[in-house]
Amino acid sequence: MITASLSALLSHWRRHPFQLAMLLLGLCLATALWSGVQAINAEARASYDRAAALIGQNRFATLTEQNGGDIDQQTYIALRRAGWLVSPVVEGTWRVDGQRLRLIGIDPVSMPADGTASGLAGAGVLVEFMTPPGFVQVAPSVLEAVKGGVETPPLRASADLLPGMAIADIGIAQRLLGKQGHISRLIVLPEQPMGAPALSAVAPGLVVHNPQAGGDIGRLTDSFHLNLTAFGFLAFMVGLFIVYSTVGLAFEQRRPTFRTLRSLGLSTRLLMALTLAETAGFALVAGLIGLGLGYLVAAALMPGVAGTLNALYGATVEGSLAFRPQWVLSGLAIALGGALVSAAESLWRLSRLPLLAPAQPRAWAQASRRILFLQSIAAIALLAGAGGLAFLGGGLLAGFAVLGGLLLGAALLWPGLLFALVSLAGRSAVRPMTQWFWADTRQQVPGLSLAVMALLIAFAANVGVSTMVASFRTTFTGWLDQRLAAELYVTARSEAEARDVALWLKPRVDALLPIVNAEAELAGQPGQIYGVADHSTYRDRWPLLQARSDVWDRVKTGDGVLVNEQLFRRNHMALGDRIALPGGTALPVDGVYSDYGNPTGQVMIGLDLFDRLFPTAQHLRFGVRVTPDAVPGLMVGLETEFGLGSMHVTDQAAIKRRSLAIFEQTFAVTAALNILTLGTAGIALFASMTTLSGMRLPQLAPVWAMGARRGMFARLELIRTLLLVVATLLFAIPVGIALAWVLLAIVNVEAFGWRLPLRLFPLDWLRLAGFAVAASLVSVAVPLLRLMRISPSDLLKVFANER
Repeated sequence: MITASLSALLSHWRRHPFQLAMLLLGLCLATALWSGVQAINAEARASYDRAAALIGQNRFATLTEQNGGDIDQQTYIALRRAGWLVSPVVEGTWRVDGQRLRLIGIDPVSMPADGTASGLAGAGVLVEFMTPPGFVQVAPSVLEAVKGGVETPPLRASADLLPGMAIADIGIAQRLLGKQGHISRLIVLPEQPMGAPALSAVAPGLVVHNPQAGGDIGRLTDSFHLNLTAFGFLAFMVGLFIVYSTVGLAFEQRRPTFRTLRSLGLSTRLLMALTLAETAGFALVAGLIGLGLGYLVAAALMPGVAGTLNALYGATVEGSLAFRPQWVLSGLAIALGGALVSAAESLWRLSRLPLLAPAQPRAWAQASRRILFLQSIAAIALLAGAGGLAFLGGGLLAGFAVLGGLLLGAALLWPGLLFALVSLAGRSAVRPMTQWFWADTRQQVPGLSLAVMALLIAFAANVGVSTMVASFRTTFTGWLDQRLAAELYVTARSEAEARDVALWLKPRVDALLPIVNAEAELAGQPGQIYGVADHSTYRDRWPLLQARSDVWDRVKTGDGVLVNEQLFRRNHMALGDRIALPGGTALPVDGVYSDYGNPTGQVMIGLDLFDRLFPTAQHLRFGVRVTPDAVPGLMVGLETEFGLGSMHVTDQAAIKRRSLAIFEQTFAVTAALNILTLGTAGIALFASMTTLSGMRLPQLAPVWAMGARRGMFARLELIRTLLLVVATLLFAIPVGIALAWVLLAIVNVEAFGWRLPLRLFPLDWLRLAGFAVAASLVSVAVPLLRLMRISPSDLLKVFANER
């Protein structure tokens, strides 16, 4: 009995291979988009863990200077003589052969055994590593791209290193970075000798930082990965609508089969168990295929993600992809779970209806109408909850909850609202054919509800994300024009060279603006302090969001500071609040400036005060004010006189081009996922329209028998589809604008610390409308051809069979 019943259930898919293809395609796409995003996240987090574990950052406590600067080497010697077991580390940016590498210098002798990079085992190798010229360990990909030079130590590949990172002996690294006699931090070994003096007695200027799993970068990028996961889940839900719609429609088509099996004695429980087994089997097959597709999607997007993380957070991530069990298992689990959830409603309706009710279309339609009503009630509750959370909640998770409530609430509300609109239009119809058209449309709404929900979510997400990105692009471009006021930016290789360059430039330019900064702890978090010269360039052009009237005079005299928006919002500051600076100084906040793209807090102080707080800071960079036509000559002169090429001399236009290129790369992944979501929604509409076309013969046959032509059916079907798609798009636009507001005013502020103005771009909506019309034409093409080619005998059979 079980074998025969299962064979009867599977026979439906043999008779309807297109539906089977849509079911498997929906599961494949949903699994591919979700597993692709999870593969990207897993690879990025593995890179963070590798970077944090490189020199024991996630296992050992560290000592740093309280004022955020470098540690004097004599302090390290004093700690060692006092009995403290510490190991020195120096790090900085090392430019070699056109590459920017994060060079880390270590002392392999004092470094804990599990904190040293691999490849240094053995006395011979260790001596070679420490003895000048030594060698520098880099990632294999870096070794292929960098040839080095005469003054560069030999390079060797290490599979443990990420691109953009390099390891050298501390003495060699100090020379390469120009930090002789200075140390960035000290690693504290876990076992310290008894009786060692307190840290405050030996080195009172140092502070202890306990190890934190995942490292700072891992925590800093949590917002990005949460955002990516949310987008992946959105794409998964849209793909799941295909499955939901196909399974639901297949249930309706199999009503006679269910009736027959029940009449032959098959219990409801066994029928549901067989159907669940059938669904689980399809889910596993499609899930495995989806994992393969997800791997391809992730591999294609991974270079863009790596560039985004590096641009936004300075995180070094592999551009390649590894096959990791966690995202494979999660992909299979979500494919199976999604398929079971998709079948749950139809199974519930089947279990609740009497024995012969499944064969009655009216009973099934009444059940669908009740579900639409319950959906509308749930939608109103979700929208109300999202609205309350938007104004009363706080935190990044609350922001994503608002997004989820808004999208899901709007999607659940739309079928019921569409049903009401169609019913209202039907009441105003006068001609019989028009009345039939609206009545037929109303009857199709429950069957198309999943497709229009998928379209609504895809359209709203497209409007919301494109509005956010376009608002960011417009604001960012204007902000660059304000921030990059100098026509030329020069970076010297040493302080002596910087002094010579300054003397050479002064008679040739209008102004030299020193650019100096130091790392420091700001409001309990790592940040940067910049020294700023008193010049009209800053007074007239710096992008201030809030400021006192005499802000620049107070900054000049060292009586006040400017802070970036991230630091201001993160710590809930107000103008006049005092912020602690290194050396026990605390100054009031007199102004706030926009600082897009920077994840860390930043403070600007007067140049004189900066030199007092950070006397060892290097003055290597300048902003040069000069007439634009003099820039090419100055660049040639700097290269001729000092050998400063494009790595050290950059004009304003080049920085803008590079910044905008980084901006476009930052949102490349978002744009790709947006396109995939739209395409998946289009397939959902195509699947629903194609499946419904084969179920509508009982509605079409009587009208045809009364004299309607098959060509008229095709025209009405086209009009109906266009109306549904356009109506969905019109409803999606305000939902998308609300989505953009949540992204800009809540999620962006919580994730990055800055808020952008909301700008509207109607031309983008017109482009989306063009896509919507094209998608509707494609989705209705096959049903239209079937209608136009249907034979009169097929229509006549309707009157000869019980439906």
